[in-house]
Amino acid sequence: MSADWEVVVGIETHAQLLTRSKMFSAAATAFGAAPNSQASALDIALPGTLPVVNRAAVEHAVRFGIAVNGTINRRSVFARKNYFYPDLPKGYQISQYEAPIVQGGSLKFLAGDEEKAIRLTRAHLEEDAGKSLHEDFHGMSGIDLNRAGTPLLEIVSEPELRGAKEAVAYARALHALVVWIGVCDGNMQEGSFRCDANVSVRRKGERLGTRCEIKNLNSFRFMERAIEFEAQRQIELLEDGKAVEQETRLYDPERDETRSMRTKEDAQDYRYFPDPDLLPLVVTEEHIAEIGKTLPELPDARRERFAGEYRLTAYDAGLVTASRAAADYFEQLVKLSGADPKACANWQTGELAAALNREGAPIERARIDATGLAGLLRRVADGTVSGKMAKEVFDAMWGGEGSADEVIGRRGLRQISDAGEIGRLVDEVLAANPKQVEDYRAGKEKAFNSLVGQVMKASRGKANPAQVNDLLKRKLG
Repeated sequence: MSADWEVVVGIETHAQLLTRSKMFSAAATAFGAAPNSQASALDIALPGTLPVVNRAAVEHAVRFGIAVNGTINRRSVFARKNYFYPDLPKGYQISQYEAPIVQGGSLKFLAGDEEKAIRLTRAHLEEDAGKSLHEDFHGMSGIDLNRAGTPLLEIVSEPELRGAKEAVAYARALHALVVWIGVCDGNMQEGSFRCDANVSVRRKGERLGTRCEIKNLNSFRFMERAIEFEAQRQIELLEDGKAVEQETRLYDPERDETRSMRTKEDAQDYRYFPDPDLLPLVVTEEHIAEIGKTLPELPDARRERFAGEYRLTAYDAGLVTASRAAADYFEQLVKLSGADPKACANWQTGELAAALNREGAPIERARIDATGLAGLLRRVADGTVSGKMAKEVFDAMWGGEGSADEVIGRRGLRQISDAGEIGRLVDEVLAANPKQVEDYRAGKEKAFNSLVGQVMKASRGKANPAQVNDLLKRKLG
C-alpha cells in the first residue's frame, strides 16, 4: 500500500450482553435452541405486547461505562430505529440515539510495542434482530426469531485507528475488556461479539475521506484482511480519478474481497423518535456506585501493576494480561513456583502459548494448569532438569503423562549435577579430542563450544550445562 495514503478506521462493535433473558422480554437467550423456540409474543411483535427493560442489561452497560471512564448518563432514552427487513417483525428496532446510556470514554491497548488510547464516541443499549436462514431452503428463506430482542451494547469508536493492524489490536483489547468485566462471553463464532469497520482513506494531511462500512466481521483475521482489501480498493478508485461511494459492504472470505451490499443509510433515514412504550431510563448515583464496587482490577491497572511489581517489560506485561484468565494464570504461576517472574512469563507466552495455539484452545482449557507448570519450573530452578530437558518434560505433561516429577522419574531425565561424575566425563572428552583442546588454547573459541557439546552428548543431555562450562574452563586453563 502506498505510503502517500493514510487508512482511517472507526469500529462499531455489537457485544451481546451476558443475561439469561432478552432486552425487553422474559424469553431465553441461550445459543443453539431450535428455531423460533425462544421467541416470545413480544419478540414476534404480537399486538398489545409491551416491552420491559432488562435490569441486568442496564447494569452491564454501566459496568462497561465505568471501565472505560465514560460518562454514565443518569437519564437516557430508548428510541425506535425504523427500517424494514424480514427478520425485524416490529418494523423497527428499539435502540438509543440522542441520549445513550454511556458517552465518551477511551480504551488503551498495545499496538506492537506502543501503547495507544482511542476515544469512544458512545455505548448504547439496543435489541438484536432475528436471523434469515437461506441454506436449508430451496428458492426460499426462513426466519429464526430466537435472536430477536437479545440485548446488545453497541460500542462506537472515534475514527482514530490507523490501518488494519491497529484496528485489530483495538478490537482484541475491547473483546478482552468486555469478557474481563463479565458483561459478554465474547464468543465470536456464536455472534456474541461482532464488529463493523468504517474504512476511509486520505492523503496525509487532508480531511477525512468518504467511508464505507464493512458489516458483521466475526473474526479478527477476517477483519484485518477485509480492511486491507477495502483500503486498497478505495485507493485504486481515487488514483484512477473516480469517487468512493458511501455504502455498506460485506466481506467474502472465500474470495478475500469486499462487495457492495446496499447504499449506506444516514441517521435521518431511520426516522429515530423516542419509543412511546418506554419511559426514560434513570440510573441513580447510588446504583452506579454499587455497580462500580463489583468491578475487578481492570486490564490497564493490572498491566501496570505487573510491570512494576514483577519488573516485566510493557510488552510482556501486555501479553500475560491479554485476558483475565491469562493474568490469573500468571499470578498463580509466580506464587506457586517461586520462580523469577520473567521466567514465568517466558514459559507462559512461549511453550504454553504455542501448545494452546496448536489446539486453538484458550488458556482456560490448558492441559497443564498453573499448579502443574509451577511444579516444572521448581525443578528447573533447583537444577533437577535443564531448560532444554524441561521442554521435553512439558511436552510429556501436555500429553497426559503426569506431573513434572512423575515424568522426570519415569523417563530418567534427572540432571547430572554431581561434580565428580561431570569431572569424569570432561576428562574423557578432553582425552579423546586433543586437536580441539589445542585449537582452543590457540584462541579458537568455537573449539570450546564443540567440547561442551561433546560432554553434553556423552551425558545424553543430562549434565548441568553451567557446571560443564565452568569445569571445562578450569581444566583448559
